Amino acid sequence: MSDIPGAAPVLDPRSARAPSAETIAFAEDIATSVRGFLDALPTIATQATPGQAVSLLLLEIGQIALAGARLGVQRDFDPREEYQPDVGPDADVEELRMRIAELLGDADTYSYVFDPYRPELVTGLLSDDLASIAADLELGLRHHGRGDVDEALWWWQFSYVSSWGAQAGAAMKALLSVVAHDRLDVEVPSEEDQVAAVSTTLDSGEEQ
Repeated sequence: MSDIPGAAPVLDPRSARAPSAETIAFAEDIATSVRGFLDALPTIATQATPGQAVSLLLLEIGQIALAGARLGVQRDFDPREEYQPDVGPDADVEELRMRIAELLGDADTYSYVFDPYRPELVTGLLSDDLASIAADLELGLRHHGRGDVDEALWWWQFSYVSSWGAQAGAAMKALLSVVAHDRLDVEVPSEEDQVAAVSTTLDSGEEQ
């Protein structure tokens, strides 16, 4: 994978006890993407209009999905300790979830196939997905902020594969569908409607 032009090098965190400079730089790249996502969500939820929100959320979820894909192609990161260090209580994302739900309205609820290899249609909420992704990412950011690069990368990678990667993919597809319907669902006038429109135009001309 490292031979792909422009791709991040495939790191092996198990090759040394202390994180290498390359691993530290990679973790900082992911942390920067995470910070951007966590800063953008509340801003969109409180300041965007419903018309702006879908496009802005699509942009943000697409960018964090790219960060997740970069994590997904790495070899498995291993935490230094058997149990995850305590970095305090989980982030409270309930207010964020409610604001996004109110902002999206009817577009908040969508249906998708959870596992394409075991197709089963399920219903999801964009607000739930986005808030859950934010909580997972924020936990890893706390580990990173304490200087625990190994734990941060392990958590981000593990949670990407186990939960927020699938949520991001489903949310991105749902948001793209909203954009597509908005731009492409243009009603094509029937032949009768076109004839009626022409007749109206002609009648108007005669009256003048």
